[in-house]
Amino acid sequence: MTGFALASQIMLWIAVGVLGVLVMALARQVGVLHERIAPAGALTLHQKVSVGDKGPEMELTALDGTKVRIGGRREGRSQLLFFLSPDCPICKTLMPVLRSAARAEAGWVDTVLASDGEDEAEHRRLVMKQELAGIPYVLSETLGRSLGVSKLPYAVLLDEQGRIASLGLINNREHLESLFEAKERGVASIQQFLAGA
Repeated sequence: MTGFALASQIMLWIAVGVLGVLVMALARQVGVLHERIAPAGALTLHQKVSVGDKGPEMELTALDGTKVRIGGRREGRSQLLFFLSPDCPICKTLMPVLRSAARAEAGWVDTVLASDGEDEAEHRRLVMKQELAGIPYVLSETLGRSLGVSKLPYAVLLDEQGRIASLGLINNREHLESLFEAKERGVASIQQFLAGA
């Protein structure tokens, strides 16, 4: 019986060793695949505006009653216009990401939430439920139309001169951060940067 127990112990240790080698090989392959996959930036839909165009200039009243200046020259600051809707499920899941990004990038960018909805009470409920009180929220169909917003969630980053620095459909944190990265690198999109590299 002891010979059988010893043989089974040896076989088990060999199996554990083989499994360890297989796990390390699999982990290496996952790392190789991760390096090969290019980052996906915000999808820029075909619209009437493009990077480099002058953005709209207007003054709107936010839900909290404050005046919000959209576009135009800004003293060393950019402006992120994030278009959303209270009935958009993806928009709701992105709110923690947006709050985090607004705090992290507060040194150089002002974030403004925008929608074209008419039911102001519904938008106020969204602000309360998603804890968006510190971010200006404007309702303006004209703003969305002037930037060619057709799908949500969508974001437009205006530079310090009020020109469109980057824009696109935002479905996750990577898409949102790609707008900032594209502005920093001076390209229209991350895809354009990778194509030129």
